[in-house]
Amino acid sequence: MAGPDDRAPLSLRIEGLSLQRDDVSILRDVTWSVRAGEHWAVIGPNGSGKTSLLSAILGYLPATTGSIEVLGGRYGEADWREMRRRIGIVSSALPPLMSPIEPAWKTVLSGKSAMLGYWGEVDPSDRQRAADLLARIECEHLADRSFRVLSQGERQRVLIGRALMGEPPLLILDEPCAGLDPAARETFLAFLGTLADDPRAPSLVLVTHHVEEIVAAFSHVLVLRQGRVLSAGPKDEVLQSEVLSAAFDCDAEVIREGARYRLAIRERHGVVV
Repeated sequence: MAGPDDRAPLSLRIEGLSLQRDDVSILRDVTWSVRAGEHWAVIGPNGSGKTSLLSAILGYLPATTGSIEVLGGRYGEADWREMRRRIGIVSSALPPLMSPIEPAWKTVLSGKSAMLGYWGEVDPSDRQRAADLLARIECEHLADRSFRVLSQGERQRVLIGRALMGEPPLLILDEPCAGLDPAARETFLAFLGTLADDPRAPSLVLVTHHVEEIVAAFSHVLVLRQGRVLSAGPKDEVLQSEVLSAAFDCDAEVIREGARYRLAIRERHGVVV
């Protein structure tokens, strides 16, 4: 796979972002950019600021200082609703909000207007696009199955199709492997690799706690610690033992196995877990 082009347009640009609520600093001077063609993983321990960063990108948490731009539109200057439509999101918070009896094709179709439960007449061209997206995400066989009978992995794929229906230039995957068993996780990660390799794919941002989920398709990594950017850049430069030891406040070793990585944590007495 060809590497990202440093001259490619910016999908996301964050400059000096800080979030403070009462006397608590949640994010501090975060600067980060994502170019078209780049796929990023965002990793860090609980409390590092990952969720707050996502909320700020989605416009749900206004910045105390700094700026956020999506495809050149800046929060506070451009229409928030239009800005929000430029970002697809797949989150563990979404499945409980979906209509349990809605067929998968209609769940995908609902992404065109960000509906929760599609209603109204269906344009034949939109129905065809939903069918095409189901094929693209390898779920055409699920088209007529209701959301409630889908497995967790199938639901995640259908929700990615729903997000792609809106043709966003940026797609955020917030802990998409949560709740998947090991086999289902590997199947889903292989699917993400296929999606990322598609030239039609938006820039992907995978938020995770697990180094093992950063598959070959992800080109860059952002590491957060205590609300600050600890490291950001090409994956091979960032996924280093000293960086993740500092991030997770432990003695960690990053082990590369082919195109994948895993993290071994050494206990005080030299035991690796």
